[in-house]
Order: sequence, then C-alpha cells, then structure tokens
Amino acid sequence: MNDLPQIGFDFAFKGNPLERQSEHRGDAAWFEAHRRSDVARFLLMCEGRPVIDVADGRLDILHARPLGDDLAMVVDDSVLLGFREPDASPVFAVPLARSVEDIEAAYANLKCIDTRSLAVQGVLPPGYLGLLAQASALLHWHATHRFCSRCGAPSAMTQGGYRRDCPSCGGLHFPRTDPVAIMLVTDGDRCLMGRPPRLPEGVFSTLAGFIEPGETIEEAVRREVMEEAGVHVGAVSYRASQPWPFPASLMIGCEGRAESTEIRMDETELEACRWFTRDETLAMLEERHPEGLKIPPPLSIAHWLIRSWVEAD
Repeated sequence: MNDLPQIGFDFAFKGNPLERQSEHRGDAAWFEAHRRSDVARFLLMCEGRPVIDVADGRLDILHARPLGDDLAMVVDDSVLLGFREPDASPVFAVPLARSVEDIEAAYANLKCIDTRSLAVQGVLPPGYLGLLAQASALLHWHATHRFCSRCGAPSAMTQGGYRRDCPSCGGLHFPRTDPVAIMLVTDGDRCLMGRPPRLPEGVFSTLAGFIEPGETIEEAVRREVMEEAGVHVGAVSYRASQPWPFPASLMIGCEGRAESTEIRMDETELEACRWFTRDETLAMLEERHPEGLKIPPPLSIAHWLIRSWVEAD
C-alpha cells in the first residue's frame, strides 16, 4: 500500500481557514466583545442553508451585522467559528428566524443554497466549505439538543457554542461528531466496491459504516466489510479523513487488504457488490466504462481513495 500524502486528497470540506482560539471560549465577556465587534462577520443559516450574496457574480457567505439584523438572526444562538486573516476578524454562525421563501422574495441578491450543492458545484473559495461544515454541524447539534439528556430540562449554550449546560442537574453536553470508517478493500490488482440504493444509477463506491463503541478503526473496517460483503480483511492502513456535515460525521478513510475474495453480499445494505480490476476502475474514473459505470464525484473522500489506488505506481 503506497503512502500517498493526505494533501493529495482534494475532497470537499477540508482546509477550514479559521483560527479557532478555543482556549478563550470559556470567557463570556471575551465572547460577547467579539460578537459585538464592528469587524465581526456572520455566516447566516436559514433552514439549514447558508445565505449567499450573489450580487455582481460573487458568492459571499460572510456578512456584516446589519444584514444579519435585517434577516432576524437569533443572536442568542450565535456560535463562534473562529478568526480569519488578515485582520483577525471574528466569524460567527447564526440561525435565522425568517424563512428561505421570505428572504429570497425580499432580496434579489440573496440565495439560500444547500451545502451539498455548493460542494458539488465547487464555486466557493478554498476553505469555505470547511467553514460551512463546521457551522452546519454545530448549528444542527444545537437545534436538536435543546434539552438535557439526563433530566429533560432546557439547557443553555456556553463556551462560545461548544457546550450546553443544564442549570437543573448540572449536566454538561458537548457537540457530537460521528466517526465513520470508509474503506477501499484491495486484492492485488482488484478493488472491492458496492452499490447502496442511495447512490445514482451506475455509481459504485467504497464500503463504509459507523464505528461502534469499544471498537478500533481497524476493527470497524473488518466488521463492516464482513457484514456487507462477506469478505475477510487483514491489514488496514489509514489514508485521510474528511468532515462530512450531513449532519456531523467524520469520514475516516482507510485501505484494507483482502484475505478472502468470495462475496456474500448483504442485500439489505447493497444492491450490488463486486471486484473491479485496476483498468476497469480507471475506465470508471474517466467515465468511459462500457457499461456506463462510475465512481463518486471528487467532493467525496471515496473518490480519492479509489483514485489514489488506481494511479499508484
């Protein structure tokens, strides 16, 4: 297994350009001073979509306070994402009280575009998708964890948006990130790929699954491949990781070496599963496969796990 540097993986949602300064989050006065700063910028989220200024052909996702006030941003739910260069201006993610329909009807220059579409189109400046991943995951967690899981009382946002505290029982709750093992399993000059029902027709991809409590990444790789394809995996190596804000996963990319080759597919998980030769996979990558088969687009780590194996010396 060749060791391709992670920088060679050009997938979406990486490269967040902000300096988080997490060591200061517990200082409420520090947080409030930055939130009130004239240079503060706000990533405004409406119904889970970022508000984008498309005037003059630009795509701007960071806005000054006056626009946020006009769009009824919920100030008490502000999350500090970090500070951007060169002026160290603070950047906050804030949900809005107004609807997408209302905003787009009232402002010709504003569009609310879902994060996945922005990633597919690749139209934002480098690093901005990483910033969006951070904002989307945090705001989704707050929206779905308003109450203490220990006693059921309403909880309050603290630590700049990175913790919720329960004033009733003292419970402390932290944002969740769900780890997922995603793996390309190889057998010499062949790789194993499957087709879950959610993928577009003709697309095959790497296998993947959530890592369970008390399980190592390597154990998760072996278990998932055995469950979905019935193939035994031996050596496992880490390749790269990708934030995946749908809603808050971390895709941990691996390569595994098969120790068996007979496929016993789980039909509840996959529609198809098979071995592909390197030449056949290259044809899929270049969209010239005789059966029209393809691999996932470059926004996903799956694409780059497959590409790096195909192009390895």
